[in-house]
Amino acid sequence: MKFNRKEFLQDVERILHADFKCDLKSAGKKELYNAVSKAVMLEAYPAWAASKEAAGKRCGYFSAEFLMGRAIFNNLLNLGILEEVKGALASVGEDLSQFEEVEDAALGNGGLGRLAACYLESAASTNLPLDGYGIRYRYGLFRQVFEDGYQKEEGDDWLRWGDPWSVRVERDACIVRFSDMDILAVPYDMPIFGYKNGVVNTLRLWSSEPVRAFDFELFDTMKGDSKAVDNFNATKICDVLYPNDNTMVGKLLRLRQQYFMVSASLQDIVRKFKAAGKDLHTLPEAYCFQLNDTHPVLAIPELIRILRCEGLSFDEAFEIARGAFNFTNHTIMAEALERWDVLALSDLLPSVYEQILGCQERLEREGLDRDRFFIVRDGTVHMANLAIFVSSKVNGVAEIHTNILKTETFRNWYEQYPEKFVNITNGITPRRWLLLNNPELAKVIDGKIGEGWHTDLKQLASLRPFVDEILPDFKRIKGENKQKLAAYIKEREGVDIPPHFIFDVQIKRLHEYKRQLLNAFSILHFYFGVKDGRITDFPPTAFIFGAKAAPGYYMAKAVIKFINEIAKLVNGDEDVSKVMRVVFVQDYDVSYAEKLVCAADASEQISTAGMEASGTGNMKFMLNGTVTLGTMDGANVEICEEAGRENNYIFGATVDEVNAVKHSYNPWDIINRTPELSRILNTLVDGTFSDERGVLKRLYESITGGYEPDRYLVCYDFADYIRVKEALLRDYGSDEFFKKSLLNLCAAGKFSADRSVRDYSDLIWHIG
Repeated sequence: MKFNRKEFLQDVERILHADFKCDLKSAGKKELYNAVSKAVMLEAYPAWAASKEAAGKRCGYFSAEFLMGRAIFNNLLNLGILEEVKGALASVGEDLSQFEEVEDAALGNGGLGRLAACYLESAASTNLPLDGYGIRYRYGLFRQVFEDGYQKEEGDDWLRWGDPWSVRVERDACIVRFSDMDILAVPYDMPIFGYKNGVVNTLRLWSSEPVRAFDFELFDTMKGDSKAVDNFNATKICDVLYPNDNTMVGKLLRLRQQYFMVSASLQDIVRKFKAAGKDLHTLPEAYCFQLNDTHPVLAIPELIRILRCEGLSFDEAFEIARGAFNFTNHTIMAEALERWDVLALSDLLPSVYEQILGCQERLEREGLDRDRFFIVRDGTVHMANLAIFVSSKVNGVAEIHTNILKTETFRNWYEQYPEKFVNITNGITPRRWLLLNNPELAKVIDGKIGEGWHTDLKQLASLRPFVDEILPDFKRIKGENKQKLAAYIKEREGVDIPPHFIFDVQIKRLHEYKRQLLNAFSILHFYFGVKDGRITDFPPTAFIFGAKAAPGYYMAKAVIKFINEIAKLVNGDEDVSKVMRVVFVQDYDVSYAEKLVCAADASEQISTAGMEASGTGNMKFMLNGTVTLGTMDGANVEICEEAGRENNYIFGATVDEVNAVKHSYNPWDIINRTPELSRILNTLVDGTFSDERGVLKRLYESITGGYEPDRYLVCYDFADYIRVKEALLRDYGSDEFFKKSLLNLCAAGKFSADRSVRDYSDLIWHIG
């Protein structure tokens, strides 16, 4: 994108005049942010329009989440004008960095949504025609605050800064019909800029609105409150991501959200396809659709329904759907594979349920064993089974995960359709996760191997001969990043972390299988050891957590309370706090992650082996030169293959070992012979920590009792985890440790999202 400073500032000034009745001298931060962003959009429009009109097959990426993060810096970087805009603003006395306060578009919960965001950016950067389709939530996931150590959810009003990077396209609005109401779906398009290549793809997010927002007659007769209820029911579909589904009302709202998203998207695509005069039978030649987990799987029966309304038979519509859809599975956990109650689904979406029954009948007509293969059974619709049966391809997201899908989770389906199953290991975009968040390190790399790695991450391997040479710069930059993070945490959290401490970081979605609890137990192990004098040479370490727990996930929220209680204990102890600090950062998001991954010394990836599909946080740390402390799970396995197990810190039961012990394991066998572990567990119930709500007691019971005690093998892996963690802490500070960190960076090439989307295109989509 060509940049003319004078014309750019003139555009900014005109937008300030028209939209905010101010100028560059009087504009506030919010007004300036919107004007600068809109000025860039003006210049980018021609390329966006050209990309939309490009011929050839396109892929629609359907996802309930798109965790995009703050747009302005990434967009300026990819357009190649980051430094130019910075200079233009500086010339009028403004600092581009002031926009770091802009809200993240927190329209995702974790890795699933961030992966979708990376794939959109990488597709544009590799010139692949991939467009995202999702929901424009009015509030982000939620704003997380802590009150007395407990997580409290507040509304995340990300739109309070405006949304200058989106365009409302009212001409493409359509009606989504439920049995009890009609909803107007209005799209907002967000440009996805490729890296310095002029390609602009689109993320289309749908907003739910009432079909008729105001009824004058009802208002005139003072009955407007009934219309207000209708309007509320319409707009609440897009209020928040993942409403609490512990109640039937919450479940139905999720069902409405999922159908709203896929129906609007498919109506839009089919309508435009018909308007172009094309035969609907050829739809798979022009479009394919990637279903990002089970949330958008209703798209399958919805497309069949739409095609049948166009006069096609069920079998014709089914074959078109089979040719167009593909399914990415992100979990092996049965509770995460969505199922819907037949009565609820058939009552709310009767025409859609009719097509689901048609798919079940088609399955039986193809001769599949009804005992082993089903979509509807015992009053339940199994969405993963529907996706696998109809989709052309089914993929896992790491080698170990895909193998588990084949041999365990979907073994019967794999034996029936082996040709459907492929592996595509996840990836991250190197632009946001190194160029943007760690620019000083990026400059050092550029100086040694050039800039080709920006779009071909495997070129990082050529940095290996320079490891010794760049080691001083790497250590200096890591130290500077730690200082910046420590200052940020001090400002945001009020916790002092000395920058010379080891920064041990675990940031990810809060779930029991990710085992933040195991990390918490290790901190108490070190605390008691230092306090009792058993550990006399503990390397000064800060244990940093970041995560949000789903509002209805009781046990995950209990873990947050526990860690915050540990932080209060450790940080308030004058003796121990000299060598230990603990902080759980509030409202962890993409912008926080950008600061954390480049400052971390150790990356905690400690899920129970076999339960993490892939992980992408592990890749972000690796790319920024951080060793992994983790199990042989998800992408950790491939990280060790690429960087060498000897350059990381691996512990714990393997997948085979987990499978061997999970049905016979009794945690008391370990607790009874490990007094230290028993002492740590007892802090959950002996009054060490405040527990007026009884949540810590529930944590204790989840480990020691119930139907499946210690389901995630926290006690089983505890001793080995401590052993390996102690080795990491002892190694820290040596040149050998920092070389391990750099060798991880050099080996990160495989984990580029550019490679991932090319794999999707080659194996599944056949686009570009």
